[in-house]
Amino acid sequence: MMMHPDDLIPTRRSLLDRLKNWEDQESWRDFFDTYWKLIYGVAIRAGLNDAESQEVVQETLITVAKKMPGFQYDPALGSFKNWLLTTTRWKISDQFRKRTSRHALPSTSLESPDRTATIERIPDPSQAALDLAWDQEWQKTIFDAALAKIKRRVKAEQYQMFDLHVVKNWKPQKVAQTLGISVSRVYLAKYRISMLLKKEIKRLEMTMT
Repeated sequence: MMMHPDDLIPTRRSLLDRLKNWEDQESWRDFFDTYWKLIYGVAIRAGLNDAESQEVVQETLITVAKKMPGFQYDPALGSFKNWLLTTTRWKISDQFRKRTSRHALPSTSLESPDRTATIERIPDPSQAALDLAWDQEWQKTIFDAALAKIKRRVKAEQYQMFDLHVVKNWKPQKVAQTLGISVSRVYLAKYRISMLLKKEIKRLEMTMT
């Protein structure tokens, strides 16, 4: 069944309710498509490699799945955004502990006593650093989701003008010349889509936090 563009990023409460059913593959796919890049991006910025970050995504989603059947969302106790951040932080810490275990050397090692201990050479992001990375990745996730939705709502030619001028940072004269249109049309497309994008970002921020 084809989904309406407005349903591609479900509201927080409706999505969480549907995730209580493990057999609802469509809802779990929605959740994964919406949040996996966010979780992965934060793990990478925390200092993990690709394989470790992929495992953080997997373990975070497993934890979410385990919590969902009896999960009762209460905004008074905190936002879904912060709950997901806390879960992701735990999984990132788990990966650093695993890395420490893999690289730990026996006490009889010939390593120079003046050399920094292995555990001290492994990145250990502070809470402030992770919070900053999370907020930045969250905003990127919101922007990308909003842009994808707007792309489906406007004419292909208008989006192409916006993409070249705003996203790819082409000068309006170059866009006009490349597409064989007037510069005024490029500015008009930028204005119209920017307004739509701003409204969509605000809507998603209200429904995803």
